[in-house]
Amino acid sequence: MIRVLLVDDQPLIRSGFRVLLDLEDDIEVVAEAADGEEGLALVREHRPDVALVDVQMPVVDGIEATRRIAADPALSGVHVVILTNYGLDTYVYNALRAGAAGFLVKDIVPEDFLHAVRVAARGDALLAPSITRRLIHRYVTEPPHADARAALEELTGREREAVALVAKGLSNDEIAARMTISSMTAKTHVNRAMAKLRARDRAQLVVLAYESGLVTPRTS
Repeated sequence: MIRVLLVDDQPLIRSGFRVLLDLEDDIEVVAEAADGEEGLALVREHRPDVALVDVQMPVVDGIEATRRIAADPALSGVHVVILTNYGLDTYVYNALRAGAAGFLVKDIVPEDFLHAVRVAARGDALLAPSITRRLIHRYVTEPPHADARAALEELTGREREAVALVAKGLSNDEIAARMTISSMTAKTHVNRAMAKLRARDRAQLVVLAYESGLVTPRTS
């Protein structure tokens, strides 16, 4: 059972999400919060698999709430998905750097929303296509970061290859096929890279891959 926490200051939005989620046999909404501070308290109390967090809220905003969740080792199993009405580059970048597993705009269709919850629950990176385009455009216009490039020097060649494929959106099975290795070995490469880079999840691997220049976005 996937346990979900809803954190949004708009009651109507929370109600709509709850209705969708409660209809699914494998998903349970464990609690709701109206601001980031309340959301943090409920995350610590319930330890959900997925926290759906609005980016703009009173008291504590979604990005700061995400940062605090990611910084707490006791909450390492909580995957934060940022929700917003906006698709602004700064929000995307800051949310992923804070430790979010994904970023979705609220006009997403119900089927994609439910799929997103399941993807986040299993620890995979998640970005809406429109958000991905904006994020990649940011890295097209910025030079690689020296600190990110230095961090990748800790990886073996095979681990760097696996990280590059994660950044291109491939699953462990797809990485295994591309690298001609077993799925278990592909998973090991990814997990070791995450540990060495101190990445909370695959979403942060994607950020590091682009920041370091390991993956070069296409402008077309």
